[in-house]
Amino acid sequence: MSGVTDAPFRRLARRFGAPAIVSEMFASSLLAFGGKTNRRSLGFAAEAPLTVQLVGGDPAMMAEAARIAEAAGAAAIDVNMGCPAKKIAKSGGGAILMREPERAAEIVAAVAAAVRLPVSVKIRLGWDAESVNAPAFAVRMAEAGARAITVHGRTREQLYSGAADWRAIGDVVAAVRVPVIANGDVCDLDTARRALAESGAAGVMVGRAACGKPWLAGHLARGLATGEMPPAPGLSEREAILVEHIELMLAEYGREAGLRAARKHVAWALSGIDGAAAARERVFAAETVEETLAAIADLFRRAESAARSLAA
Repeated sequence: MSGVTDAPFRRLARRFGAPAIVSEMFASSLLAFGGKTNRRSLGFAAEAPLTVQLVGGDPAMMAEAARIAEAAGAAAIDVNMGCPAKKIAKSGGGAILMREPERAAEIVAAVAAAVRLPVSVKIRLGWDAESVNAPAFAVRMAEAGARAITVHGRTREQLYSGAADWRAIGDVVAAVRVPVIANGDVCDLDTARRALAESGAAGVMVGRAACGKPWLAGHLARGLATGEMPPAPGLSEREAILVEHIELMLAEYGREAGLRAARKHVAWALSGIDGAAAARERVFAAETVEETLAAIADLFRRAESAARSLAA
């Protein structure tokens, strides 16, 4: 997820046991021709094994970006053909490629030929309800060199509305011989199990549900392996994780840019806590790190006090 699963978030997710981690989406044009100043956070070797996600519509540019990612220590390359954003479609990448399977295949073939790494592709069910083509599209991507396919169970037209269709992902599973990963609406152990059962997929991918919860992927992996998820962090641990996340972002981007980037993570992390709305307002109005941390501390102190009162 662009702007979410950056290096600080990935570091936390790995610490909590996430078994496989995919980077935020990197535009191939910035990596290939943007110069070193635009190639931020490319210390992939320090995060091994890390799958690096690329997006773009030009085969040669995608191949060059893949070579750069490989040289920076990527363990695998994922080609994003599922992003529904209009700005990505205008560049010829993301879900728009599901309307152009031959060009999509050229991209996968070029990337696979450019690197020695395994290449995977993320897709949707199709562009819209009238053009659901995921099974045939996935077959073409596998023929071009994709060694795994992740399918988000919605069309591009749906964006993130409605419910993900895990049974439709099963049609892709039946069509290809490479592993298929189910994506969409997986948020807890029950939905993970249902997505696997209804799709027959080899695994599940967590996206939006992990916002504010860097522990979620690791906890789900443990739950699927053992039958029981670890308990969610309590209030004091959630506060400690959030503060650590902010500190990691400050170290990664600098105090000013890091604070701006951290605000959305703070908003997600405070979800479900009484008084979160007022705390978010304080965080978004805060001009310093100290003010931000004070707003967070005040919220958790009040929440813990209320919890103790209820337990008494």
